Amino acid sequence: MSIKIAIAEDNSFLLKAILDKLSFFEEIEVKFSAVNGLELLEKLERDSNIHLILMDIEMPKMNGIDAVAQVSQKYPQINTVMLTVFDDDEHIFKAIQAGANGYFLKEVDPKTLYHGIIDTMEGGAAMTPSVAMKALKLLRNPPDFSEPVEDIKLTAREIEILEQTSKGLNYNQIGENLFISPKTVRKHTENIYQKLQVHSKLEAVQKAVKNRIIEG
Repeated sequence: MSIKIAIAEDNSFLLKAILDKLSFFEEIEVKFSAVNGLELLEKLERDSNIHLILMDIEMPKMNGIDAVAQVSQKYPQINTVMLTVFDDDEHIFKAIQAGANGYFLKEVDPKTLYHGIIDTMEGGAAMTPSVAMKALKLLRNPPDFSEPVEDIKLTAREIEILEQTSKGLNYNQIGENLFISPKTVRKHTENIYQKLQVHSKLEAVQKAVKNRIIEG
């Protein structure tokens, strides 16, 4: 049985290097390649008869980690193995969290890559020993790679107005709901913009959600 593979890689030179490595093995069939996560997902919509994807991380439009998360959700039957130059903790952790089944560096030799693909197809997790050690360390002590939350001080009234704004209400509607004049709502909104350092309602709501001031 042939193993049908797709490759997501934006560098044509590196793509050729991967294809050369796979060309040694008759049962590997490369069905298509994509230059970013978005193109990969578009091609999968047309043909999802793929067993495994070799996924780069740094790509334009949609990176490999976001693409893995989408593939894991939409096509859980497809395995994904990261093939990247990054071996830092954050990339490894985020890739595994997103649903990657394996993680190799691009310098991997053809035989190791081939055995990694076979191992993954058989339910294993393909990783070089150094990456596997880092993955174990990260599982034992999961780090927090989320962006730091800013220390923004809003009054209870300002938070109320932000919550109402997030529901798409205008100054008049917010004023009616909170028993204050539209002019007062506008003044509070100006203060909110200043504190959050934003210039629109959308930006204010997005930043408030990101900093957990209001629910998303």
